[in-house]
Amino acid sequence: MPIASPEVYNEMLDRAKANEFAYPAINVTSSETVNAALRGFAEAESDGIIQISTGGAEFASGTKVKDMVTGAVALAEFAHVAAGKYPVNVALHTDHCPKDKLDGYVRPLLAISRERVDAGGPPLFQSHMWDGSAVPLDENLAIAAELLAQAAAAHVVLEIEVGVVGGEEDGVANEINEKLYTTPEDYLKTVAALGTGEKGRYLLAATFGNVHGVYKPGNVKLRPEILKQGQDVVGKELGLAPGSKPLDLVFHGGSGSLLEEIQEAVSYGVVKMNIDTDAQYAFTRPIAAHMFTNYDGVLKVDGEVGNKKAYDPRSYLKIAEQSMATRIAKACEDLRSSGRMLAG
Repeated sequence: MPIASPEVYNEMLDRAKANEFAYPAINVTSSETVNAALRGFAEAESDGIIQISTGGAEFASGTKVKDMVTGAVALAEFAHVAAGKYPVNVALHTDHCPKDKLDGYVRPLLAISRERVDAGGPPLFQSHMWDGSAVPLDENLAIAAELLAQAAAAHVVLEIEVGVVGGEEDGVANEINEKLYTTPEDYLKTVAALGTGEKGRYLLAATFGNVHGVYKPGNVKLRPEILKQGQDVVGKELGLAPGSKPLDLVFHGGSGSLLEEIQEAVSYGVVKMNIDTDAQYAFTRPIAAHMFTNYDGVLKVDGEVGNKKAYDPRSYLKIAEQSMATRIAKACEDLRSSGRMLAG
């Protein structure tokens, strides 16, 4: 299927909320990792999300060019072509973008999508993330309101972060402290500033102890009940029935989380969960094994000629693709929770 249209993406998110499952959002940095994500979704018979961080986009443009917009556009255009060969819906998203990179990343990409939409076509990306966790909440929400209006005009969903995800990812580092927990007041201020969809659809990355990076299961101390508290306080403010889940939530920093914690978070309205660290390892591990196993083929040891079949990048990238795809398919299964996440 082609990359999801705005209508299909909204239907995907609605279906996830209604059936209590979440889509894995896979960070990619190259055409090969895009292929792995597409293959993983297809093997799981699941729709999914592919996302590109600022650093991933810069890398994708070439280490000499280092232009975020160029890299993001290149990967997105590749995905638009490649996704047509798979029987699943895939949405394109850009990951964490802090304030100092908005003018060099999210705003130009929104402008590109607006031009495409005005010309009668689909947006290039289906959603973008503004990460205002490093600025005061009032400033975070003021910028979010401005971006939400631009996103809505381009038929794009906005993702915001309220609270702080600890640890380090893609050069952005945050301390692990009490700021890791979004407060009830934070939720209410968010809804007061952005509404609940009437100004444009947005996803909320509320934080409940999330930490980026590599951790063994059980080492990340999550409090998923923070998400339920947020849904409840907003629902009460809006006069909704108890148990309503008015917010579309996102789970960041899930490496090392226990499966039951993930599924509890999903039950409270998480519709998207970012997968980066685990997918990176799944891609790299078989390459390392290939190099160690075939060292005399990939290196011209003692003046020998080596083995072209061993050092041809295709020989190890194809097993890296399969490994990453398998990990993504497993993530799809884990995030199905009590619902089903079939291709739609």
